[in-house]
Amino acid sequence: MSFLTLDLNLLRVFDAVMTEQNLTRAAGHLAMTQPAVSNAIKRLRESLGDELLIRTAYGVKPTPRAEALWPSVRSALASLEAAVTPETFDVSKTHATFRMAMADATAAFWLPSLMRSIEREAPGVNVRMMPLTTREPRPMLLRGDIDLAVGFFPGVAAQLSSETGSPIRHERLYSGKYVCVMRRGHPLANQELTLDNYCAANHLLVSFSGRAHGLIDEALSQIHRERRILLTVNQFFTAGRVVANSDLITVLPRHLIASTGMTESLLYKDLPLTLPAVHLDMLWHERDARSPAHKWLRNHLEGMNTPVLRSATAAGGGVTAKPHVD
Repeated sequence: MSFLTLDLNLLRVFDAVMTEQNLTRAAGHLAMTQPAVSNAIKRLRESLGDELLIRTAYGVKPTPRAEALWPSVRSALASLEAAVTPETFDVSKTHATFRMAMADATAAFWLPSLMRSIEREAPGVNVRMMPLTTREPRPMLLRGDIDLAVGFFPGVAAQLSSETGSPIRHERLYSGKYVCVMRRGHPLANQELTLDNYCAANHLLVSFSGRAHGLIDEALSQIHRERRILLTVNQFFTAGRVVANSDLITVLPRHLIASTGMTESLLYKDLPLTLPAVHLDMLWHERDARSPAHKWLRNHLEGMNTPVLRSATAAGGGVTAKPHVD
């Protein structure tokens, strides 16, 4: 294949199909017919000498060559879009699909306001939520699996702040603290939460990986203490439901308690040990940095920070650190 003879329009179709993982949805996004999209992919296959996309029951699955090619194609298209797009960007007329990765509680915390804004300001914008099963979202961004990650990524944020040359960009959205959460009728509800009775309780751990060892356990090991983790779950919502209906206690970011939907049944107390602050960071790849639509999304999330937090605090009005008598 000669690059000089390659129809560059095929790369735009390839990007849309890789984004949607479905020929019909890609056709709708491109304002093309499904047969036209299929034909374009066929021509690109012939030019590159690779199958690129394999049909499945749910859409298409990219080959390793397609996975390796896509980040470069996306970056190049984003640069071209930034170069030719007028400075007067009109979000109300843009058509874009964003793939975002967040934990369940973060999504419940952030998405309602974002969806209201999209409905009101950007009717052509779609959002696809992707599962977040790790505190290390950089591989997903590097592969082009997602466009944006929002969450608590302590190791990642620290590395990005100290290193140069990384294609991953980040911005801090919020800083808060961890608290101990339990049901209102818990035996510890009307007691001071000491290190001894905290360690003696049965614990629930929220772990994306399923690993039964977390930030709390690291902190406890530093002072030669440990706790018993009776249950490990991978969702904050599940954690809230279980803790509200058992004598297990857990640790959650203060601002995410309202996302459990169980604020009337839960109370929180300050932890009897010192933990670092919990930070909510937004991560994206530099290939999207100049995209007007992507920039609008980032700016919007940043601008939603204060009102969303105020709303979460109001919604969590039933959560209190003071003892509660049933």
